[in-house]
Amino acid sequence: MRPSARVQAAIELLDAIIDAAVNGGAPADRLIAEYFKQRRYAGSKDRRAVRELVYAAIRACGPVPLTGRAAMLRLAEIDQTVLPLFDGDGHGPEPVTDGEVAAQAGVAPNWLEQLLAQSDIDGEEAAALLNRAPLDLRVNTLKAARDSIELPEPGEHISAPNGLRITAGTNIEQWDVWKNGQIEIQDGGSQLACQAVNAQPGESVIDLCAGAGGKTLSLAAMMENKGWLVASDIDRGRLSKLDPRAQRAGASIIETILLNPGKELEMLADYRGKADAVLVDAPCSGTGTWRRNPEARWRLDQPRLTRLLTAQAQLLQIAVQLVKPGGRVTYITCSLLDEEGAGRVDIFLKENPGWSAEPLTLPAGRERGEGTRLTPFHDGTDGFFIANLRSPC
Repeated sequence: MRPSARVQAAIELLDAIIDAAVNGGAPADRLIAEYFKQRRYAGSKDRRAVRELVYAAIRACGPVPLTGRAAMLRLAEIDQTVLPLFDGDGHGPEPVTDGEVAAQAGVAPNWLEQLLAQSDIDGEEAAALLNRAPLDLRVNTLKAARDSIELPEPGEHISAPNGLRITAGTNIEQWDVWKNGQIEIQDGGSQLACQAVNAQPGESVIDLCAGAGGKTLSLAAMMENKGWLVASDIDRGRLSKLDPRAQRAGASIIETILLNPGKELEMLADYRGKADAVLVDAPCSGTGTWRRNPEARWRLDQPRLTRLLTAQAQLLQIAVQLVKPGGRVTYITCSLLDEEGAGRVDIFLKENPGWSAEPLTLPAGRERGEGTRLTPFHDGTDGFFIANLRSPC
């Protein structure tokens, strides 16, 4: 493909991504994969170049662009190599016309930028949300140790005790150490969130929103496969990925429970009041993960945020009934909005007399309300809010 044809391909993909973001369609990475599945003539260099153009354009825009062409014109404002490729030659985009307007710059849609600023995420803090994310690994201590594991390429130590950072884009699934379960892909911030649970061997722990089980596996390693560990979720597709991952990791204490929405407590009745610790990795806006999914900021609107806030409150109340007296609930969101973090915990403590927030002693992050906040700018991790809540005895 000629460079101008790559730009046109990126514009076509951006049109599809914008439509999917507005109408709740497939994520960008899936749309890109499907696009090239139908265009097998495109070589690996072409696919890589188009993908880079697409994500660069997404990151360059704040509010949702009207068209893929407008998004690409926004990229042309900051990348001088792009505009000359609007030449109308062959399969390239048509030349720019007088008065044609590029998409608006920014970090997010205007209403969302304002909410972030109210949570002290602005300036360099906000800009860092759209940088490219690193590739972090967690060494599985059920099978290896960070200081002695041998990787095909050296890993940089990060603040998480078992974390390593390697070159972004590395295909670690071809490594023997991944195939035999010695390492897992897990952002350093996510690893620290698990550390906050402080799960001990022999304890009873529930991962209430386990998803595909990345944090569950980390908890199993912390517990040294001693005690019991329940991983529950309402998403069958995601939860089904945990069992093969657990087998590869050698995590033998995990029990998975698929929940029906609205009947979570009924389905977890056998565990009511028995857990030493409950991890609530609550569904949220994902503002802390935009480095990995930059188009996600186009999918969020105020009604969806309101629904997420309601879900977070409900999950915390479920956790209250699962934990034993004197037990603990670790509340996590990969959001940097105070409504989903410090503000949510403040409301919880007012509504649950006797409960208290305990200080965290993590090797990264800064205090935010009754918890700790990690940000890409200050900590080099995904954005997280983490709080430890203690049940009255």
